[in-house]
Amino acid sequence: KASRTRPVHDRLVTGGSPSCLVVVMSIVYFTLVAIILYVVADWLLERIEVAAGKRLQHRSLIFFAILLSLALTSFSVIQHYTGGA
Repeated sequence: KASRTRPVHDRLVTGGSPSCLVVVMSIVYFTLVAIILYVVADWLLERIEVAAGKRLQHRSLIFFAILLSLALTSFSVIQHYTGGA
């Protein structure tokens, strides 16, 4: 019962609930992947613009579509492998 009153950080450091660790690791995975996806989406958009030979008119919308599709795919994979936490 004492472990319920301690902060989450203390429970993780001292061997708290494994499910709590899974949640924390999922948050870490999602954050790292989001940063990587942002860079990849920007790189892809630049490659598309180079191939087109001009700066695209609706650049922000295209960037959003690329980022959204990458995020939905990769976050689904993360949830699958982390047990849907």
